[in-house]
Amino acid sequence: MTQAKSAFWFGAFFMTLISSVVNLSPAMAQRDGADKVVIAHRGASGYLPEHTLPAAAMAYAMGVDFQEQDVVMTQDDQLIVWHDLTLDRNTDVRTRFPGRAREDGRHYVIDFTLAELRQLQVTEGYRLDENAQEHKIYEQRFPMWQSNFRVHTFAEQLELIRGLNRSTGRNVGIYPELKSPAFHHEHGKDLATAVLSELKRFGYTSKDSNVYVQTFEFDELKRVKETVLPALDMDLKLVQLMAGSDEYGWMLAPGGMQELARYADGVGPDKSMIILSSSTKDQLMISSLVRDAHQAGMAVHPYTFRKDEGQVPAYADSFEHMLELFLYEANVDGVFTDFPDRAVHFIQHYR
Repeated sequence: MTQAKSAFWFGAFFMTLISSVVNLSPAMAQRDGADKVVIAHRGASGYLPEHTLPAAAMAYAMGVDFQEQDVVMTQDDQLIVWHDLTLDRNTDVRTRFPGRAREDGRHYVIDFTLAELRQLQVTEGYRLDENAQEHKIYEQRFPMWQSNFRVHTFAEQLELIRGLNRSTGRNVGIYPELKSPAFHHEHGKDLATAVLSELKRFGYTSKDSNVYVQTFEFDELKRVKETVLPALDMDLKLVQLMAGSDEYGWMLAPGGMQELARYADGVGPDKSMIILSSSTKDQLMISSLVRDAHQAGMAVHPYTFRKDEGQVPAYADSFEHMLELFLYEANVDGVFTDFPDRAVHFIQHYR
């Protein structure tokens, strides 16, 4: 990041924050949680390997409102539910397909056919140390290389959720992410059109459909709104994901949310963009992001709420206290979480 870009980003963010840093008391909490939603982040990923069908089924049983699906395209133009563009963090691709890595040492989904990906064993996320030894990212989660987890397609997860909605009488929504559309364009693949076409095939066609489509890339969000959806005769709810980098600075500047609302129905910011990580238990520093988004008519669904060691910020007493601060102090509309049962239970019993 250049100094000029850094200055713009931090300057814009500081202007947003300075007008709204407050020292909140419990009396200021909003008590009506009926409209708060829980989004299963990659399924029940705190309990089972992320983006597996068992993780999706478990999240459904936990009572979530929405299921998230990150979507990536294979070499033969199939859509799979997978978070990374690469396979190295969650599979045995190194040993299953030796010699297939790119020059950077990583194995990319887009370089493999669906039939090849079906051969991989999926496991809990891990990293390799300098000696090529595997270390789980979250130590207390599901054991590595246990049971039998596999890659599945976007259609297969939609079938699962549609089937469960029918058999239970519920109406759990879906929340797919267009994963790195620019990368797919560079490889000659139109991820957005493929994903939206699949959604249409499953009956998700209008803003009344129980679906949000999200992406980090504003240019692609704009293209989807202005070109892809009209071409498919669709009109779905769109969400602009946001991270703490300079490319999102204009969205936080005065008038930014109003401009963004021309294309998006909601925003999905990193939670540290709402309550600053430097907050303390005595002083929560809350930005104006939620207020500005609400004034522009957009929902706010921050990510990612985890209860693993080191994942609850110092200003919160517990995972549930963190949820309370975001849902009822900062007034977000819902949360992405790896532990959906805890969030569902908290909202249902919050008084």
